[in-house]
Amino acid sequence: MKPIIIDTDPGIDDIVALTAALFSEKLDVKLITTVGGNVGIENTTKNAIDLVTFLEKDTRVAKGFGEPLLRSAKTATQVHGNSGIGEYKFEAEPNPAILSNENAVIELRNTIMNAAEPVTLVPIGPLTNIALLFKTFPEVKANIAEVVLMGGAVEGGNATPVAEFNIYADPHAAKIVFDTDIKIVMCGLDVTRLTSVTMGDVMKVKDHGSIGKMIYEMLHYYKNAYSNEAIAIHDLCTIFYLTKPEFFTVKQAKVDVVTEGPAAGCTVTNYIDGGNVSVCVDANVKAFREEFVNVFQEINSNVMC
Repeated sequence: MKPIIIDTDPGIDDIVALTAALFSEKLDVKLITTVGGNVGIENTTKNAIDLVTFLEKDTRVAKGFGEPLLRSAKTATQVHGNSGIGEYKFEAEPNPAILSNENAVIELRNTIMNAAEPVTLVPIGPLTNIALLFKTFPEVKANIAEVVLMGGAVEGGNATPVAEFNIYADPHAAKIVFDTDIKIVMCGLDVTRLTSVTMGDVMKVKDHGSIGKMIYEMLHYYKNAYSNEAIAIHDLCTIFYLTKPEFFTVKQAKVDVVTEGPAAGCTVTNYIDGGNVSVCVDANVKAFREEFVNVFQEINSNVMC
């Protein structure tokens, strides 16, 4: 199993990605760290703890930073609701033992340095925690296999005409991360929009246990920002890239992040041989949708065993 750490701002699409990762037979989720993004840090942390409790897992959660490095905080409550998970309510009492006493950056450092093999970082929110980790504890880079992130876009944006939300939310942090020499995989809007699922796909998992019901209820709310025929579960792309890399077409590039002005958050992508960023530029949509259905139907089957 591939050891990974997920840095996240749950967020409905984050919840879907986390659930897929926590039940994957190919991934070993060593740690979940939270960051402010889709909603504030208190809600993103609560949502992560509530989810891990609901799924009856014991994966540690560490609370990270709620504010960008230099800018004021931006949220996406218009997409995810004020709580971050639409109108869904987790009923189980959260397990307090899941939450670390340490800040996310300290937990990231300790988990990476103590890992028996290089760890893959999977940031699916703003990159504040990861940038602070690299600046505070640069020694961790030696034990990081790669960074597989959801963020950016070669063309267009969703927070502004030229910027994707996660990068726009903390462009200075994003620049620090993209400017490292670590291998990065960028799952940006170019593929996360392409690999949208339909409400018909979501209906196929609705009756598959309490997890299927959760996924349905959250995505039923989330689709209000999209449509019945194209629900972009952006963060799930990172998990499927790790488990089904054959679904994706990548091109090597150098990515520069604009930090100031009206283009702040824009990821300027220069395709060059030897670039440290593998940019996902295309994907097998049919296979992605089939995998979405299979994953959440199989989770229910495995839980029932």
